[in-house]
Amino acid sequence: MAKKDEKTVQTQEQAQAAETTAPAPAAKKGDNPVDIFRDALMKTKREGMTDLLDFIQDIGFLDAPCSGGNHLAKKGGLLEHSVNVLKYAEKIGVALLGGAEYNKVQDSVVIAALLHDLGKCGDYNKPMYVDNILKSGKPSEAKPFKRNPDLLAVPHAVRSIKLATLFIDLTEDEEWAILCHDGLYDFMKYDLKGKETWLQLIVHWADMWASRIIEGGSDKEGAE
Repeated sequence: MAKKDEKTVQTQEQAQAAETTAPAPAAKKGDNPVDIFRDALMKTKREGMTDLLDFIQDIGFLDAPCSGGNHLAKKGGLLEHSVNVLKYAEKIGVALLGGAEYNKVQDSVVIAALLHDLGKCGDYNKPMYVDNILKSGKPSEAKPFKRNPDLLAVPHAVRSIKLATLFIDLTEDEEWAILCHDGLYDFMKYDLKGKETWLQLIVHWADMWASRIIEGGSDKEGAE
């Protein structure tokens, strides 16, 4: 009887997986993160997406680091992190909502997950992160990058929304999920408390799992 029950569970899981039409950005060996990023966003068919993707490339998103010295503080780290967040957001979304329901909201998950850190590119032709050179004249090994002192300290989530909406329309839920993707760790914590949404929670959980667990970030710098 136990074997029969186990087989039933496996069959249900297989049916749910077949029902889901997610682009499966999860990392298979040899997958190109640039292709994953572009293909997933283009599949949303959001008007203006082609122009946004061209802009993203022009402002250096594909080569930017993800942090100063925390998680993925390296060239291309921002792209790698964004793809990781999408990977886990899709897993969480399917697990919590089921395949059929997740398919209905997949575009919003893709957009919020992949664009949540767009603002880390900087703005006004100024990158958010610059090389961290010590007084000795040598680059820091512990913290390779630092915040650009020439760029005003606008929260990167706010900047993410600003840059994205130069080209595409975001839904209210997508804006909220991007704005509050750091959850209670960031400047929106008092406004967010008690007003969480399913999309904000999915992106936040995926962001935390990617940055803390997969990418090895510490708790010292918050989610950034």
